Amino acid sequence: MLKKILSISGRPGLYKLVSYGKNMLLVEGLADNRRFPVHSRERVMSLGDISIFTTTEDTPLSTVFENIGKKYDNKAIDAKAIATPDQLHEFMNGVLENWDAERVHNSDIKKIISWYNILVGAGITEFTPKEEDAPAEEDAPEEKKD
Repeated sequence: MLKKILSISGRPGLYKLVSYGKNMLLVEGLADNRRFPVHSRERVMSLGDISIFTTTEDTPLSTVFENIGKKYDNKAIDAKAIATPDQLHEFMNGVLENWDAERVHNSDIKKIISWYNILVGAGITEFTPKEEDAPAEEDAPEEKKD
């Protein structure tokens, strides 16, 4: 699900990929449902491609969102109540035990909270891809044998 949710550098909020063409994407804002083109010169990142630094190996953002959803019953978080660096670190400790405090900045944690609230506000509470979304082995093209 998060593969089609995009963050666009320089624009607030999150966007859903509607379609794509040559040198541009057509996106729709999750908050206002407004559609507009995004050109290839803009930096676009899929939430499905983002991961969080941990002390072992990186954890996908979808796993972090799932943990937040479990902890907060898939309801929005009061971001104003989590404002100080100590509160932000306490929040991350509660949703991802082995996160790397040296490489994950406070602004990153605020962005995670903001993105989570936007997704919940848009009615998106399933963050991990379903097995149906992943390509099945039988769908893979067969190798040609000579």
